[in-house]
Amino acid sequence: MITDEGSQIKMTVDEYETIRLIDLEGLTQEECAKQMNVARSTVQGIYVEARKKLAECLVNGKMLLIEGGEYCLCDGKFNSCRLDCYRHKHGRCFKD
Repeated sequence: MITDEGSQIKMTVDEYETIRLIDLEGLTQEECAKQMNVARSTVQGIYVEARKKLAECLVNGKMLLIEGGEYCLCDGKFNSCRLDCYRHKHGRCFKD
């Protein structure tokens, strides 16, 4: 689907991750900051921007694009991320 630039909202991977950890997984901003290895104040700023972008998409029907940033995806088998990640601590690992 081809859309014009004005109908799209770009969200960074960091913004997406704060929404996932805080709103979906139920972490506090402090826990989220520890998981992302950044300061709590940094998470707070990222989270505020992410929520604004989500609201813009929901209210005005804009397309959300998630892009950019450096990240490592968890394969759920302790191979690609830290052993202290939220997914491993809370038993949300993938089973063979």
